[in-house]
Amino acid sequence: EASRARAPPCAPQGRRRGSMARAALSPLFLLLVASCAPRSQAAPEQDEIQCLPGLAKQPSFRQYSGYLRASDSKHFHYWVCGVPEGPSRAALWCSGSTGGPGCSSLDGLLTEHGPFLIQPDGVTLQYNPYSWNLIANVLYIESPAGVGFSYSNDKVYVTNDTEVAQNNYEALKDFFRLFPEYKDNKLFLTGESYAGIYIPTLAVLVMEDPSMNLQGLAVGNGLSSYEQNDNSLVYFAYYHGLLGNRLWSSLQTHCCSQNKCNFYDNKDPECVTSLQEVSRIVGNSGLNIYNLYAPCAGGVPGHVRYEKDTLVVQDLGNLFTHLPLKRTWHQVGAHGPPLHQHHGRLHLPQQPLRAQGLHIPEQLPSWDMCNFLVNIQYRRLYQSMNSQYLKLLNSQKYQILLYNGDVDMACNFLGDEWFVDSLNQKMEVQRRPWLVDYGDSGEQIAGFVKEFSHIAFLTIKGAGHMVPTDKPQAAFTMFSRFLNREPY
Repeated sequence: EASRARAPPCAPQGRRRGSMARAALSPLFLLLVASCAPRSQAAPEQDEIQCLPGLAKQPSFRQYSGYLRASDSKHFHYWVCGVPEGPSRAALWCSGSTGGPGCSSLDGLLTEHGPFLIQPDGVTLQYNPYSWNLIANVLYIESPAGVGFSYSNDKVYVTNDTEVAQNNYEALKDFFRLFPEYKDNKLFLTGESYAGIYIPTLAVLVMEDPSMNLQGLAVGNGLSSYEQNDNSLVYFAYYHGLLGNRLWSSLQTHCCSQNKCNFYDNKDPECVTSLQEVSRIVGNSGLNIYNLYAPCAGGVPGHVRYEKDTLVVQDLGNLFTHLPLKRTWHQVGAHGPPLHQHHGRLHLPQQPLRAQGLHIPEQLPSWDMCNFLVNIQYRRLYQSMNSQYLKLLNSQKYQILLYNGDVDMACNFLGDEWFVDSLNQKMEVQRRPWLVDYGDSGEQIAGFVKEFSHIAFLTIKGAGHMVPTDKPQAAFTMFSRFLNREPY
């Protein structure tokens, strides 16, 4: 079947040559870029993607892939998807992706909100009717160096939150140098997962740069506070029926006092033992930590073998330090699709796509969704994004949205809602349902939203960690209302 679905080699095709400058830019993930000589005041022609293998019909919009200079030695790969027609605004998507730091934003492009989505055969692409580039030019950057096709000349991939923020900022500056037609566009910084750290740390740098027209930021299922994420997960697990009364009673007895529970850094030995049982149930019992109600990729642990080691993720605080959170890269002999309905390598290592399509140097290794070395060497400097958000909010210039799929356990909605509440901003709209028109089934509740002065918190009903994958129409509607400053 895969052989039958394989698209023929690309041939020259006619295409409407609409200007990307007329539309909005929505970057998805930051990539490292090679240093380049000064260019003329137009998009770099050598970076234009002329043809994508796997597509039966090439797109009418223009798209580019190449490298941005993130430092003297670091080069971030970027992929920008234009809009056929649209207003002048820009949005950047920075994604830690599932299992970040160390995973690629191209996961967002090819499985979530990009113009075309990878199919289960891992080869063919189909157009996405809810692509975010229908209303914004979307820039995906692979960051930090070592992730995806991004690289460093010295092959040193040890980094930290502060350095990545600076690298992402330098890469974004280089993007506007290469694409000066976007310079005055409205800029929105967006992302998911570990981008809960990437986006606000980048935003506090961008807000000091008058050459960038920053308008706001949106973070989906983001890691905003390790403590609140850990504490809220235990409540989430219990009230979703995962723990049972015996374990819950033990947690209350050994982890709580004076009506306050500490599931984050509690040193009580009995509490630690109970939290280890929570960790086993949530992360290693066969549940899908990224969507409680979705199948676990490959089935229950012990019933599937893997082609190579899976990525063990330890990015969600002390409780999750003990969680064997796994990201399947290659799956062999499983009775069902992987988490994102495709194999971890997607189709990116193919030489025609790499060299001719995306302009990737031949000497770089094949593309992987996640880089384990980057992950284990990464130094986390922040336990909370409180000060970064307060600095942005105090300027009273930017619109901010934190949104969560409400069945994600990796970065659960309750912890992010607690985080937004802790910022103590003026309430403007009390928590209420928000609606999406699904056509034949009419308007339906898509989740809940509450709005403060310059910041909103929103849930997407039935979505997991990757909201646009699970609820594409609701995610598109939310994104459109966010960009247009419309009521949710």
